[in-house]
Amino acid sequence: MSDQNKTPIVDTLKNLTQKSHAPFYAPGHKQGKAIPRSLTKLLGKKVFSADLPELPELDNLFAPEGIIQEAQELAAETFGALHTRFLVNGSTTGIIASILATCGNGQKIILPRNIHQSVISGLILSGAMPIFIHPEYNPDWDIPLNITPQSIGQTLAKHPDAKAVMIVYPTYHGICGDIVAIAQEVHKYNIPLLVDEAHGPHFAFHPELPIPALFGGADLTVQSTHKTLGAMTQASMLHIGSNRIDLYRLEQALQILQSSSPSYLLLASLDAARQQMALFGEELMSQTLELAKNARNRISQLSNYSIFDLKGRKKKKEEINLTCLSGDSNLLENEVKEKIEKSGEIFPNSNFSSDNYFHKEFIALDQTRLTIKVSDIGLSGYEADEILHQELGVTCELPSFQNLTFIISLGNTKTDINQLVTGLISLRNKSQINLPNKQKTKLNFEVTDFSIPVSPRDAFFAQKDCLPIEKSVGNISAELIAPYPPGIPVLIPGEIIREKHLQILEKVQTLGGIITGCSDPNLTTIKVSKF
Repeated sequence: MSDQNKTPIVDTLKNLTQKSHAPFYAPGHKQGKAIPRSLTKLLGKKVFSADLPELPELDNLFAPEGIIQEAQELAAETFGALHTRFLVNGSTTGIIASILATCGNGQKIILPRNIHQSVISGLILSGAMPIFIHPEYNPDWDIPLNITPQSIGQTLAKHPDAKAVMIVYPTYHGICGDIVAIAQEVHKYNIPLLVDEAHGPHFAFHPELPIPALFGGADLTVQSTHKTLGAMTQASMLHIGSNRIDLYRLEQALQILQSSSPSYLLLASLDAARQQMALFGEELMSQTLELAKNARNRISQLSNYSIFDLKGRKKKKEEINLTCLSGDSNLLENEVKEKIEKSGEIFPNSNFSSDNYFHKEFIALDQTRLTIKVSDIGLSGYEADEILHQELGVTCELPSFQNLTFIISLGNTKTDINQLVTGLISLRNKSQINLPNKQKTKLNFEVTDFSIPVSPRDAFFAQKDCLPIEKSVGNISAELIAPYPPGIPVLIPGEIIREKHLQILEKVQTLGGIITGCSDPNLTTIKVSKF
């Protein structure tokens, strides 16, 4: 086992910042000497001394054989992967690369309709043809859930020539599907299971959290280390869990997609975040879970608010036929248990054990992801978010039509939770006193009638017409249009425009949400593809 105390990238940067020399290389600010004064007032000068290029001591992200290679190997061990690759262009890079590594032009990939817009970018670049599965949906909360193992099995039976399956695990709301059963269905066809695990990099560090995607049988997973752990924004990791992934093709894709001048500040933050979790992960997650429990208990006692919860079904140990993590169909359960136990060795004072994982809820909710329904106080999620942010000093991660979603992470404090609870009380009082009563209408923005007659790539590159939005129904969308956050597309290139799509976009706009991807910011016209 490697020494998880080490931080090879951080240590090398530190040594180089202390080395006296004449720099005749990029970047132009020369270790902070020429950084604009407004920026040094904000950040100081010290951080810029570590903003260095690929000096000989700093290795090369695309041909690592020194400190980057060592840092990635340490990360792979920490997160339970065969291989790990650092991403400096965010998880978007990893998602697109995973598609390019598994699917070619015209080849099929099976995925849920509630995927992130980065997946559509991957479809456009690869030319792959999406086979969408409609995820389960909770109409009371207007929240998409997961695609089921049964729906994946049925879709694979209809499309046995699919090259990969991609799922979202967890969703933006922290909802986790039955990944073990899903992996079993996918691997019957000997194709890889790709996982958008952007919101789950913390799962590996506490037995009360959902099972990590790799331990559930994922062949490749992409994690936004910056979203719930201690890395800087844009810093992510891609983990490989089996030999179903063509490593050479994946690395080619990453080299195409990532910057040829990667930020060593971002790489160092990944190195440091890995060390932090390897050494103190369970302790930090215990504290985070306690904060989340405190918030849930207190908010659940406030009238007119509801907290989303998902009661999962626990599978008995004997029910589980674990998918092989290495791609070897003869891998036995005790070998999987051994892999999980080895991950637990990272935490010397931990009760991290295979029994905790084998008795986990396999349809689970990340308890650190807090979704609160605010529509019962007469506000939309967008309106509530604006008041909380502008007036009450509380900012959520994701506003939606009737809910607010908050990320509780290792960086939050008891003071934050107190301010959240106090803010919600003040919000309720404001809505009752200052805002007119609004007729409560049950919102249902589920789109079940979606059709993709042409590939996103073909629609993207086709000739286009610009139509008044009211005349666009029945045409093929040429645009990738998504409320952001969360960045889940309402319309994608190649999809037939339905009246329900326009209703959703109009409602988002009316309630103050942000819509991205439409060439007309006023949403009075829309571009359609001509065929």
